[in-house]
Amino acid sequence: MFGIYLKRELSRRKKAALVIAMGLALGIALVITVSSVSAGMQQAQGKVLKSLYGLGTDMTVTKARPAATASSSGRPKFDFDAKADSSMTQSSDRVMTQGGQSLKSSLVTEVAAQKGVSSAVGALSLNVTKVDGSFTRGTAKSSTSSGSAGSSGSSGSQQGGPGGGQGGSSGQPQVQGGGASFDVNSYSVAGVDVTHQDLGPLATSKITTGRTFTASQTDTKAAVLSASYAKENKKTVGGTLTISGTKYTVIGIATPDSSESTTDVYLPLKQAQTLGDSKDKVTTIYVKATDSKRIDTVKAAIQKNIPGTTVTTSADLASTVSGSLSTASDLATSVGKWLSVAVLVAAFLVAALLTSSAVSRRVREFGTLKALGWPSRRVTRQVVGESVVNGLLGGALGIALGLGAAYTVTAISPKLTAELGSTGGGGMGGGPGGGGPGRQAVKNTMEIALSAPVSVTTIALAAGLAIAGGLVAGAMGGWRASRMRPADALRSVA
Repeated sequence: MFGIYLKRELSRRKKAALVIAMGLALGIALVITVSSVSAGMQQAQGKVLKSLYGLGTDMTVTKARPAATASSSGRPKFDFDAKADSSMTQSSDRVMTQGGQSLKSSLVTEVAAQKGVSSAVGALSLNVTKVDGSFTRGTAKSSTSSGSAGSSGSSGSQQGGPGGGQGGSSGQPQVQGGGASFDVNSYSVAGVDVTHQDLGPLATSKITTGRTFTASQTDTKAAVLSASYAKENKKTVGGTLTISGTKYTVIGIATPDSSESTTDVYLPLKQAQTLGDSKDKVTTIYVKATDSKRIDTVKAAIQKNIPGTTVTTSADLASTVSGSLSTASDLATSVGKWLSVAVLVAAFLVAALLTSSAVSRRVREFGTLKALGWPSRRVTRQVVGESVVNGLLGGALGIALGLGAAYTVTAISPKLTAELGSTGGGGMGGGPGGGGPGRQAVKNTMEIALSAPVSVTTIALAAGLAIAGGLVAGAMGGWRASRMRPADALRSVA
């Protein structure tokens, strides 16, 4: 009986049902669109932070580099043999640690022992500046002039040395020709812990040619190159790379997940320490927490128990991201969500008012039903049932509209830019995309394609909102219907 009456009443009031359903649909569609765009913003920010941070990394531990003193400016210094044959090519490599002050390798174990830390891995960031070229020696020549006519060319005429005689050479010797031509090439090197490659500088790259390090290659003269560096310098797997006189065999080419990775060469940590004269030293400790919700607690514990260090979390790095991505994310988070809430509340109120108004026009119907013996709860149930069906219909329409809007955004894929700043004190210097060795003050710009993924949770939320909207409207209409009396129906007939 309930179902038959429900179907008949909805068929009789198609326009009113459609208006209520469309009002709810618009609110639900806006919620889905804003939620999916916000999810796309979070994914885009995740890509940016991943390029800054590294896969699986929750925080890093570094130490700010002290101010340079008069005796140690920290600038590269190159020495060349001035007596070498001019035909020889001069070459010199300057290897310097970058990304902050060096830390003892024992601190990695100390950090890993902190409560809330799942794992910790040390890495050493180096910057290699290679200068090669050649000198061309100049020729010393002096100008001469004719002597006095009275001079007979005796040895006395030359006494006094150059310029001091009365008829010898005059003027100072001058160097003619000569010069120097040198090429300067600077690139970054990261020493990685080959036994824990899932955390650290190499974690954000995929080996596209060759292979990566094995766990036994802790001190092997092997290197993995970034794809861009290998292409620029025409390096291939099986070739060699010479750094400061040491030859390394190229075993793999790595393509970074993010285009902003600035590490060019990866070496086993021990080899990097030897190369940089930094035995048992690291510049960055990559940390993974046991629980992502306890990152702030772990950060505070590390700072307390290991003083003098700088702990940088993903939240700290997120504050350095600017550009249209940051602006759009702020709009989606603040304006978009509040707008969707306002529209949804308005849709609920409109549905409730329309349902209440429809009940007012059905005074004769409900009064007659009560006169025939229908109790108030049955009348209320009938109105709520109709409203819930309207809500479900509005939910279906809203989900369809929301999915259409989300897929449209994904298909268009608008481009957003993100400027990556530096957190200072080394921050992620030395990590992929973290400013890189020697680049802490540089801002890189990434271009991210925005998508709008719709999750099952969002669909479930939309369905819940649809039912809630129907219940709100039905509750108001049912309350109005329950207050009607059979006498009201009789008065409307008269």
